[in-house]
Amino acid sequence: MKATRHREQGRMVLAKYGDTVRIHYKGRLEDGSVFESSFNDGPLKFTIGDGHVIKGLEEAVIGMKPGEAKTIRVSQMKAHGSYNEDLIVSVDRSEFSSDLKLTTGQKLDICQDDGSAIIATVIDISEAEVTLDMNHPLAGKDLTFDIKLIEIMNPLRRKLL
Repeated sequence: MKATRHREQGRMVLAKYGDTVRIHYKGRLEDGSVFESSFNDGPLKFTIGDGHVIKGLEEAVIGMKPGEAKTIRVSQMKAHGSYNEDLIVSVDRSEFSSDLKLTTGQKLDICQDDGSAIIATVIDISEAEVTLDMNHPLAGKDLTFDIKLIEIMNPLRRKLL
């Protein structure tokens, strides 16, 4: 049986929680500008429910069948959350390497205590401090996605029509 057909006893398989899937997607802002797309780089692979993609995108894939395409709108709360002013922080300039050339708008990878990294945007620089915005760049934004389910990769874990 070919993985892309996803049929069992003549019924079409639907994506469900726990399935590993591959999708193509194009993400757009409210003004229509594209912020990210998989169509040039290859499909995105993820397991529904693992939290590796935004919640709204995971939820949209549930119940889709391979080959199905749709456009969805994801609210900021099911995307990257609301913009949080508390995530604007000032850091002593001495915390940065003296040879690091900082510029306003620059993106920095900041290592967290747990070893994970987040992207911070430099929003102000003075001799004494650097002000960073630790919000995700898409925080506070509702997003639109064109998605197409390419494949459900684990055929033994299926929900049938």
